[in-house]
Amino acid sequence: MCTVCGCGEGEVKIEGQPQRHTLIRGLQPAPEHSHGHTHDYGQGAAHAHAPGMTQSRMVQIEQDILGKNNQYAAQNRQWLAERSILALNLVSSPGSGKTTLLTETLTRLQGIVPMAVVEGDQQTSNDADRIRATGVPALQINTGKGCHLDAHMVGHALESLPIEHGGILFIENVGNLVCPAAFDLGEAHKVVILSVTEGEDKPIKYPDMFHAADLMILNKVDLLPYLRFDVAKCEEYARRVNPSIQILHVSATSGEGMVGWIDWLQQQRPGRTDTILP
Repeated sequence: MCTVCGCGEGEVKIEGQPQRHTLIRGLQPAPEHSHGHTHDYGQGAAHAHAPGMTQSRMVQIEQDILGKNNQYAAQNRQWLAERSILALNLVSSPGSGKTTLLTETLTRLQGIVPMAVVEGDQQTSNDADRIRATGVPALQINTGKGCHLDAHMVGHALESLPIEHGGILFIENVGNLVCPAAFDLGEAHKVVILSVTEGEDKPIKYPDMFHAADLMILNKVDLLPYLRFDVAKCEEYARRVNPSIQILHVSATSGEGMVGWIDWLQQQRPGRTDTILP
């Protein structure tokens, strides 16, 4: 987990706020070590990948981190609920088409529903710039060495990101199918985006993410005629790890399935009876 991958160290930059150290406290930076040995975990007992730290200590640190994160997530969730804001945590591997899907969604809903975006990347503001081009406010969080957003980062973003009551907050997480699965940000739903160019076995290779998600968007379906991608097998794998997961087929480029996605968003909005027109 994150004590192993090293994302408890480094700097976090939130637009409009002073640069700060990673917002989850309690970890010292992992000491530098040589990679002259192999990382073979296939045999024998699991061991901590940090000199002088036992596996039990690693587990305790991870539990402490997640416990603290969940406290911040609860605060975010209450803040959002008081304003009837639907918050969605969009997660995927890099290159899934997540930002393209998001920009197309924002374009279709612009002027109909209040919206805002928290954009997470290790570096650059490229995706936030693309979001702002739609006219929707976006705030960039650069996590540096961090491989995911956490609830404290999102809480700080909410302090300065304008979003009206009854709106939708899209949180585009760092491209990663591992660590974001464990971190509650205070969202109503995790939405995992899987591109048909990635391979149908992703749900069983990264089961924690698909187990944590309420919705899987199978994206870039316009490319299916040119690929060897077994849609039925992919869906079976997803439901094997999460029997209740909903699945939508979408192409942000061609527009296929976008009506179903917009309709799903409408159904999730708290206390709303008006209709969103795609």
